[in-house]
Amino acid sequence: MDYQVFLLSRIQERYNETKNNAESIVHGVTTTAGLITGAALIMVAVFSGFAAGRLIPLQQFGFGLAVAVLVDATIVRTVLVPSTMQLLGDWNWYLPSFMSWLPELRIEAAPNTMEEAFAVGGDG
Repeated sequence: MDYQVFLLSRIQERYNETKNNAESIVHGVTTTAGLITGAALIMVAVFSGFAAGRLIPLQQFGFGLAVAVLVDATIVRTVLVPSTMQLLGDWNWYLPSFMSWLPELRIEAAPNTMEEAFAVGGDG
């Protein structure tokens, strides 16, 4: 799930800047590919270590988790999420009016806010 949150955050950031769904998907997938793949490979290696052990329950646990992480980080991230988002188009970003009470959450501050927060000097 962390992979998907990270991926979709990058896609949404780009979509908020450009309002171009297809370009946002490509940008999100390409900018997160290395980091997500690296993290997934580390997890697969750790879980494969469990699978190489002597205890049958740990072998099953390790093998199952290694396969699950590998499938999630490759097939889901590179095929299912981008293709579904491409098919949905601008509906990805639709929020029904009855849900307008939800707060708008931002991961990072707006650029103007950051500039004001780190401004040096001023009127005194």
